[in-house]
Amino acid sequence: MFKNILLLLCMTALSTPAFAQDHAAQNADIAPDMPAKFTVNTDKFDFIRRDVMIPMRDGAKLHTVILIPKSAHNAPILLTRTPYNATLMTSKAESGTMRSVLQGYDNMPDVIADGGYIRVVQDVRGKYGSEGQYVMNRPLRGALNHTKVDHSTDTWDTIEWLVHNLPQSNEKVGIIGVSYDGYTSLTALINPHPALKVSVPMNPMVDGWMGDDWFHNGAFREEMLSYIYNQDATAKKTAIWWGNQYDNYDLFLNSISAGALGKERGMEQIGFFRQLLAHPAYDSWWQQQAMDHVLADLPLKVPTLLVHSLWDQEDNYGAIALYYALKQKQADQPNLWLAMGPWNHGGEIKEASTLGPIKLPSDTGLYFRKKILEPFLAHYLKDDAVALPQRVSAYRSGSDDWETREALPARDCTTDCTTLHLTAKYQLAMNGSAETSGSVSYLSDPAHPVPYVQRPVITRGAANSAWDNWLSTDQRNAASRPDVATFTSPVLTQPVSLDGQPLVHLTATTSGTDGDFVVKLIDVYPDEVPEQRELGGYQLMVSSDILRGRYRKSFEHPEAIPANQAQLYQFRLPIMNHTFLPGHRIMVQVQSSWFPLYDRNPQTYVSSIFTAPPEAYKPATITIDTAKSWLTVHTADVATP
Repeated sequence: MFKNILLLLCMTALSTPAFAQDHAAQNADIAPDMPAKFTVNTDKFDFIRRDVMIPMRDGAKLHTVILIPKSAHNAPILLTRTPYNATLMTSKAESGTMRSVLQGYDNMPDVIADGGYIRVVQDVRGKYGSEGQYVMNRPLRGALNHTKVDHSTDTWDTIEWLVHNLPQSNEKVGIIGVSYDGYTSLTALINPHPALKVSVPMNPMVDGWMGDDWFHNGAFREEMLSYIYNQDATAKKTAIWWGNQYDNYDLFLNSISAGALGKERGMEQIGFFRQLLAHPAYDSWWQQQAMDHVLADLPLKVPTLLVHSLWDQEDNYGAIALYYALKQKQADQPNLWLAMGPWNHGGEIKEASTLGPIKLPSDTGLYFRKKILEPFLAHYLKDDAVALPQRVSAYRSGSDDWETREALPARDCTTDCTTLHLTAKYQLAMNGSAETSGSVSYLSDPAHPVPYVQRPVITRGAANSAWDNWLSTDQRNAASRPDVATFTSPVLTQPVSLDGQPLVHLTATTSGTDGDFVVKLIDVYPDEVPEQRELGGYQLMVSSDILRGRYRKSFEHPEAIPANQAQLYQFRLPIMNHTFLPGHRIMVQVQSSWFPLYDRNPQTYVSSIFTAPPEAYKPATITIDTAKSWLTVHTADVATP
C-alpha cells in the first residue's frame, strides 16, 4: 500500500512541470479583452473634455473637470466647486453631446450646454480626486483655521489658472451651485478674483446651527447623521451609513441619543462629529463660521443671485438670512438679487410642476431657469445686452403665480400685519376675532415622540424615503395625535395672503426642566377637491420650525426651564409667500417632538443632550396660555386671485 502511494506521488511530481508548460502555452495564445487604458474616441463629440490637476498656493492640486464646447470662442466659464465627485457629475453621457453629459447633480443642461458655457467642476480639497485635507465647511483663514488656505483662496487660485489656460474663454467666470456647492459659491465672494463676474448660491449652507443642515434653533437634526458619516468618513465615500432597522424611528429611539448612536457607528473618528459634541450651543465656533455674519461685514463686490426654495428640507434658513443681513448693512444693495420658488432642496434645477402631491399649473423650475437665471448669467458673462430680472422674484403658492418686487418685506412686522391667535377652544382667531383666554394642555412623552413623516421613517437617500418632500407631506397624522395641539380657523370666505417670516409668540409651562416647541403653520384644503380628489382635507405645511427650550433666552448660554412656570418662547419661522384661498382653513399645530428629524429632548435639563442618559427622558405636561400665544405675519399686498 505504501509503495503504491509513493509511486503515485512520484508520478504527480514528474507530470507537474509538463502540465504547467502546456497550460502556459495555451494561455500564451489568448489576448486579454481589456486594454491597460481605454481611450474614448471623441471625434463625434460636440465638446472637449479635460481632466486637470490645478495647483493651489500651498502646493496641493485639485482635480478639475473641464468641458469645452468645440464651437467655443470667447465663451464664459461656469464653475462649480463640490465635495460630491466632479467625475460623477460630468459622466452621465448617453450620447456624444455636452447636453447629455450634464445630467448629474448641480447641472442644468438647458442653461449651461444650450448657453454655450465652458463648464468647470472641481473636487474640493481632500475629496475624490483632489489632494489636501477635507474639513466640513472648512472655516475661513483666521481663528478657526491657521493654515493659509480656505475655500476662498482655492477659488481664487482656480479662477487664476482657468483664465490663463482656456484660450476659448472670454476670461469671465461665474460660480454656481446647490447646497454645499452653494456654500462654496458664497466663499468665492470673499476677496473675489477680478475675473469672477457673478455668483449664484442656490439653497446654500449658511449657518449650520441656526437653521441649516445640522441644527435648528438648538435642536439637532438627527437625520443628518447619515450624511455626516457618508461625507466625512472617507475621501471617496467608500464607508456608507448602515442601519440594522428598516424604520429610522425605531433605530434612533432604541439608540437613546444622537451622540450614543454616532459613537456606536464609530463616528468619534470623524473630526466634524467631535466638533458637534463639543459645541452643542451657539458659541463663537459656530458664530465665526456663519456666512451671513461674515459676508455682512464685507462689501458685496460681485453680482449675486441668491436662490431659495420655500419647501427646502435641508437648508431653508441660509439664503433668506443672508439676504436680510446684507440688506441691513446696505438697504440699497446694488449687487444683490433673490429668487424663491415652490421647490424642495435643489428643485429649481429640475422639472418642478408639482409640490409633493400637489399639481402646479406650470413647470416652475423651467420658469426660473429661463426667465430669471439665464438672463442674469448672460447679462454679466456675455457681451449681449440682456435685461436683468427684477430684484426679487417670488412664487406665490396657493394662488400659484410669480410676483416681482424691489425687496422682501421687513423682517419684523410692525405695520400691515395679520395676527393668528390661539384659543382655548382649539380655534385660530385672526386679529382678535374670538375669545382667547384659557389654556390647552398635552402630555409630551419621549418614549412616544411625534414622527415627522408617516412611519416607517426610511433613511434619507434610500428607496421609498420621504425625505426629499417631507416638508410638503400631509399633516393629518400629527393632527390626530393627543400630544399635538391643533388650532383651526373657520372656513375662509375671502383669500388671505401672507408673506415674510411668521413670528411665534408662545407662552407655555412645562412640568419638566427642558423641552422643545414645534410650531407649524398649515393650509387645510377643502374636504373635496374635484380636480385632484386625493387632496381633499390635505394639510400642507406652509412654514414650520422648532425651538429648543433651553435656548429661549440665549442661543449661546442655555439654561434650564423652571418647572411649572410660564415662559415665553419666541422665534421666527421660515419665510413664506402664500395665499390661503376661499374654502380653505388656516391651521397652527404645536407639539414638543419632531422625530427622528430632530433628536428627542429628554425634558430633564442635562448639560448636553448628545450624551443624555436613558433615565433623563421623562414625560412632561405642556400647558399653553392661549391668551398670550399667537403668530404675527405680514399681510401681503397682492391682487385678489
